[in-house]
Amino acid sequence: MSAIDERTGKPKIILDLCGGSGSWSRAYAAAGYDVRNITLPEYNVLDYKPPENVYGILAAPPCTEFSVLNCKAEARERKPQEGLKIVMACMRIIVKSKPVWRAMENPVGHLREYMGKSKMIFQPWEYGDPWTKRTELWGSFTPPEKIYTDWNDVPNKLPLYTRKGRGKPNFAYLHKSAQALIPQLAWAKPKTDADFRAITPPGFAQAFFKSNQ
Repeated sequence: MSAIDERTGKPKIILDLCGGSGSWSRAYAAAGYDVRNITLPEYNVLDYKPPENVYGILAAPPCTEFSVLNCKAEARERKPQEGLKIVMACMRIIVKSKPVWRAMENPVGHLREYMGKSKMIFQPWEYGDPWTKRTELWGSFTPPEKIYTDWNDVPNKLPLYTRKGRGKPNFAYLHKSAQALIPQLAWAKPKTDADFRAITPPGFAQAFFKSNQ
């Protein structure tokens, strides 16, 4: 059954900007929404022209130039203007589309210096995925209610790599080989470690879908 947009009589259009694996929009596709994953190499947000009557927009611009960890790991100078080109392209699409709701996400880092205060911050384990990756969201949407407030209450812990002295595994430090240990990501086909680390945690993605239909 399709999710019909009363404005058009057709399935609701969801744009998944820089969507990569499509993890964030996966629940929408399963529910019959017209999901369009605007991601390389098929599409480039820098020159993408959105259709009319877009219902919702998910945007996940690459965190390469905003992440606190990336430039430390690679020992290179951060180039925020390169990252902002993609962020601004996503904003251009949002402004042109005027969707019913919209959300942009990025790991907690330097993007807040340009986007201002976010609407919400979450950890994957708060939605049942037993790992950490502190993430911010900006936009106009209904924040999904968190399921857990205590790590000890999260069920189905996984044998994932955990840094010495840390009590929880951090998704940002995992390699794509860790996918074999994570049943809820069995469907994904990441080509690189970066592709794997960019996957939106499925528990959060499902909760976001339920709160924003």
